[in-house]
Amino acid sequence: MSSLTRNDYRTLSLAALGGALEFYDFIIFVFFAAAIAQLFFPPDMPDWLKQVQTYGIFAAGYLARPLGGIIMAHFGDLFGRKRMFMLSILLMAVPTLLIGLLPTYAVIGIWAPLLLLALRVMQGAAIGGEVPGAWVFVAEHVPQRHVGFACGTLTAGLTGGILLGSLVAMAVNRSYAPAELLAEGWRVPFILGGIFGLISVWLRGYLHETPVFKEMQARQQLADELPLKTVVREHRPAIVLTMLLTWLLSAAIVVMILMTPTLVQKLFSIPATVALFANSIAILSLSVGCLIFGALADRFGAGRVLSIGCVGLGATSWVFYQQMSVAPENINMLYALCGFFVGVIGVVPSIAVMSFPSRVRFSGLSFSYNVAYAVFGGLTPVMVSLLLPIDKLVAAHYVLALSALGVFVGVYLRRNEPVIG
Repeated sequence: MSSLTRNDYRTLSLAALGGALEFYDFIIFVFFAAAIAQLFFPPDMPDWLKQVQTYGIFAAGYLARPLGGIIMAHFGDLFGRKRMFMLSILLMAVPTLLIGLLPTYAVIGIWAPLLLLALRVMQGAAIGGEVPGAWVFVAEHVPQRHVGFACGTLTAGLTGGILLGSLVAMAVNRSYAPAELLAEGWRVPFILGGIFGLISVWLRGYLHETPVFKEMQARQQLADELPLKTVVREHRPAIVLTMLLTWLLSAAIVVMILMTPTLVQKLFSIPATVALFANSIAILSLSVGCLIFGALADRFGAGRVLSIGCVGLGATSWVFYQQMSVAPENINMLYALCGFFVGVIGVVPSIAVMSFPSRVRFSGLSFSYNVAYAVFGGLTPVMVSLLLPIDKLVAAHYVLALSALGVFVGVYLRRNEPVIG
């Protein structure tokens, strides 16, 4: 049995670090949405409209993900994983740095929000190529029996980027007075993200092309037509499977990690500082969970681990929301436990990667993941918000339903475990 070498660990570390920094660049925008709303729109515009337009610009990044991911995946299947792996982080770092240097509405008028929108679209295209590209890159670098751990490690890095964004936002808000934050302080996290991203581009230069792609080149087995055309024609079951798993992943992340801090403040009157601190603990626990569930998938099979993990996700999400109304003092412990089981998403990429053959793997994963995330990731917060007046625990019920879906998918996979090739 092949074991991970020092070079494998180096590859995983650099990939996870770059993924964390790139995801930080993508999400740091939302932590400073209030400042951006004040600075990039006319001062006489109503505050609610400023906020709507700011979040609209943020959402544009999600809408750009499928197109960016499909284009980068196309070239990744034809010309190499490493080139696209480096390009994706460069396309993220440069716009992030430029956002931090952008003149505001007071300086250039309507061009300020338009330029901000253009840079946000570039960020979305970059993250669309980064996430599936990174999963493919690490999966093709390690022995077959370690694909789960490799993809779990990379996913832990991506979730670590959310935690890094939260911690940086907390530090910046504590270091600057409100007026100073609006003057220059809001620029700091973007400039830092851009610099760190450029450093990551340099570090990724030390990585090597994946052995799987090199072998395809040597045997002249690269796709002889548009890779996406092959995917849609020949691999529809893999597309459906990956989209269902992405729905589960988006529900766990969007509802339990991104929406819950705001929901518990609104529903259970938990102070913002308490909710955000508990959220940081949950994200840390999530990163650990990704590593553990990924490693367990290698040992016991992805289907079995997915089923068991989804039972835990559904149960802990339900208990968390139930207990917040009667025992909010237990928020840290309960949120940490829930965050750990959200880590079952660490199993998702290894299943998805192995569902597509190597010659169209990047395109198949990128198309399925990005389209599904754009749809489900975009609709989930809207749907949960609309149903909230009817069902106070709609967030828990939604995650519970998707956890049940995950259990059924896991049972299916136990009979049809994909293998990489």
